[in-house]
Amino acid sequence: MRAVVQRVDGAEVVVDGVTVGEIAGEGLCVLVGVTHGDTPEQAERLARKLWTLRVLSEERSCSDMGAPLLVISQFTLYGDARKGRRPTWNAAAPGEVAEPLVDEVVARLRALGATVATGRFGAAMRVSLTNDGPFTVLLDV
Repeated sequence: MRAVVQRVDGAEVVVDGVTVGEIAGEGLCVLVGVTHGDTPEQAERLARKLWTLRVLSEERSCSDMGAPLLVISQFTLYGDARKGRRPTWNAAAPGEVAEPLVDEVVARLRALGATVATGRFGAAMRVSLTNDGPFTVLLDV
């Protein structure tokens, strides 16, 4: 699993003109990609890492502050554009594999006590955020 983590001061996801997920104030916007062979155990590790990652103000984590997370599925994180001008998506897991694992990350975060908003799997989403820093980090688990 791969995640792009951005420290934000608010973020939202809109689908067909309707806000489907939103966080206000300091928190994390997390784009999650799934590849072939990823497991529920990796989803659990990613959730724990996100909840305790010390990247918020004063080197605190979401768990320290009760800060919210916006988690959005993003198959394009496994795009490969090394050859030619058009990326391939061969490394991205198909929806029937990826969706339950992204859902598992969200469920594990909520079980840890996190407030989690989400996008809508497979939808054309418009993501808006205010990147605080800017601060962006890539996680592979």
